[in-house]
Amino acid sequence: MSAIDINEVNSLPLEQVDVSRPELFQRDTWQPWFARLRQEAPVHFLQDSMNGPFWSVTSHQLIKEVDANNAVFSSEVGGISIVDTPPPKGDEMQGKSFIGMDEPDHGPQRGAVAPAVAPKNLVELEPLIRERAIDILENLPVNETFNWVQEVSIELTARMLATLFDFPYEQRSKLVYWSDLATNVPQVTGDDSIDLRKRYDELMEMVGAFYQLWNSKLGRPANFDLISMLQNNPETAKMNEDPELFLGNLMVLIVGGNDTTRNSISGGVIGLNKYPGEYEKLRQDHSLIPNMVSEMIRWQTPVIHMRRTALSDYELGGQQIKKGDKVVMWYLSGNRDESVFHDPERLIIDRPNARAHVAFGFGVHRCMGNRLAEMQLRVLWEEIMKRFHKIEVVGDVERMPNNFVRGIKNVPVRLHPL
Repeated sequence: MSAIDINEVNSLPLEQVDVSRPELFQRDTWQPWFARLRQEAPVHFLQDSMNGPFWSVTSHQLIKEVDANNAVFSSEVGGISIVDTPPPKGDEMQGKSFIGMDEPDHGPQRGAVAPAVAPKNLVELEPLIRERAIDILENLPVNETFNWVQEVSIELTARMLATLFDFPYEQRSKLVYWSDLATNVPQVTGDDSIDLRKRYDELMEMVGAFYQLWNSKLGRPANFDLISMLQNNPETAKMNEDPELFLGNLMVLIVGGNDTTRNSISGGVIGLNKYPGEYEKLRQDHSLIPNMVSEMIRWQTPVIHMRRTALSDYELGGQQIKKGDKVVMWYLSGNRDESVFHDPERLIIDRPNARAHVAFGFGVHRCMGNRLAEMQLRVLWEEIMKRFHKIEVVGDVERMPNNFVRGIKNVPVRLHPL
């Protein structure tokens, strides 16, 4: 697709509008595509795409309707991404996790790990997050250009993932690598050159590392880390005996702990630079940080979509969904819905209804770690504002071609101390 095509979405016949093309997100040119669907067809059917036929749900209200109705719209049948998972080859195994389960299986599996991010544990975690945020910020280069994503967003996320899993701290970069690997398939990235066998082998290395970690904790006193919690909950104590469940739950916990926080840290810096009046507003009033965090998550929307499969016929927004149809909720579009958010393309750090965003989903599958992500962002920005007048973006932002995770690869910045 050429750049001129991207800017001429309005010249396409409505039935040809395909918002799943990864290059839209790499070039950050998706806005008019979703705006047209919200305006003309908030429930839109595309017959032919790289991912087969699917419905796009793009309005805030209708996304919530789908997400809340897990009796009709299944996470288990077909999975949670637009990609139709091919059957395994030979001895390959596929992961299964609580995020891809329907009730009654979903609740107990999710409940086993939810205590790790319960309010009591977050209170205990906050000093550690602050200590690590301070350490990162204090060691950043001043008066020279560096990649904010690599030095701050990824580093803080890796440190927290290692803490949550009680994973060897010196090997924390592996957690970020495995998270990136999880969504690295052609239907998500548009890259046909991906060696899927090599990807699978590397994910099996992850499984091996976590089996070792699991075994090392057996018989030890329960801790607040995720592995200990899984071992000490009857619903998941034998999860290691089901390799597919073991792989799937680990992947969803790693990706969930990585992508939301990491890309919101990066997106927030981009947003404040794009709207310098908001940065000045923040400098004048640091008490805006908690609300700003919600607005940054809305504006960035780190998880672009979630997919469901219809278990029965259902009328949605005047359209007839058939049993078995693939239904894609575009969270990115719901967070730009003009009927809910005033001037939605702008980052407005004191936006009154910033928390109405759907970036974390809605209903029983709402992101389990949303409070942890918000806390990491809040603590980081509290510490940033104690040290720097401005984090200045000084070059072109590089984004990832990915229709599932709104990934940011490079944000070249220069620090201006107080």
